[in-house]
Amino acid sequence: MSTVSVCIVTYNSIGDIMACLEAVVGQTHPVEQIIVVDNASSDGSAAQVRQWSDRVHLEANTVNVGFAGGQNQAIAKSNSDYVLALNPDVVLDPHYLSEILAVMDRDPSIGSATGQLVLSDNPAVMDSAGLAFKRNRQAYDLAAGEPVAAWGTSLDVFGVSGAAAVYRAAMVRDISYNGQFFDETFFAYKEDVDVAWRARRLQWTAKYVPNARAVHRRGWKKGGRKALPLFVRRHSYQNRFFTLIKNEPAGWHWFGLLPLLIVTEGLKLGYIALFEPGLLACWPTIWKKWPEMLEKRRWLKKRIQAANDRHR
Repeated sequence: MSTVSVCIVTYNSIGDIMACLEAVVGQTHPVEQIIVVDNASSDGSAAQVRQWSDRVHLEANTVNVGFAGGQNQAIAKSNSDYVLALNPDVVLDPHYLSEILAVMDRDPSIGSATGQLVLSDNPAVMDSAGLAFKRNRQAYDLAAGEPVAAWGTSLDVFGVSGAAAVYRAAMVRDISYNGQFFDETFFAYKEDVDVAWRARRLQWTAKYVPNARAVHRRGWKKGGRKALPLFVRRHSYQNRFFTLIKNEPAGWHWFGLLPLLIVTEGLKLGYIALFEPGLLACWPTIWKKWPEMLEKRRWLKKRIQAANDRHR
């Protein structure tokens, strides 16, 4: 039987973590390890997790290293065939892991998979069926806001949301850069998009498995973007550029893509200047990190070339 570890990063998650852990412990597929990394919470989250010390390995950080850093820390402690990266505000159906692993075990090319994530305040409405891209390379949650009844068929997707993502350990090793699966420069937000794109370029596929169900409390959606702290919005904005620099392949398609990106980002910049000027502080960071992102782009190109050479 395939083994799986569950990796959770908490940050002031006291209102969610107990229900999340209870659902993990209740999985019909045995869980090899449960690893929780607490990012210096101030609300007692770590103390609450310590109540599960017989089942859960807790890493209590003294500083907040972000979702990316925390997940990397947890994944490094795992030793299993699969890793489930799980948000503390997600409650899994008891068969979530068994349904997904049954699919992934049958096809070793599947590097990641997710189930049917629904909204906690309206379980008849989808939260995510995975990740998809618009023509302007804007990532979004597939099926978000649509009726659950319309998403009952399994399908290949671009990637999976980091809220409840099952990753094959072999893929984690294959696409990690300098030991980092999630790019820690991202800190939080869009790190799952970066992983999905990197994995896809290295020929790993992703799957949506509707029989695996989970409830996601994504509370910030009620207030839209304004409900997100400025710090998070800054990371979201700059991480889009990092993702593009690292992963968009070179080619003739740029003649069509570049004008679309210029229009999209120009309109976005105008909106930000008028309504969210605090985001403009991202630009010094974007320029500073540009050489680092280019180096990661070169690394990916070499990995792709090496993989192509092996298959010739």
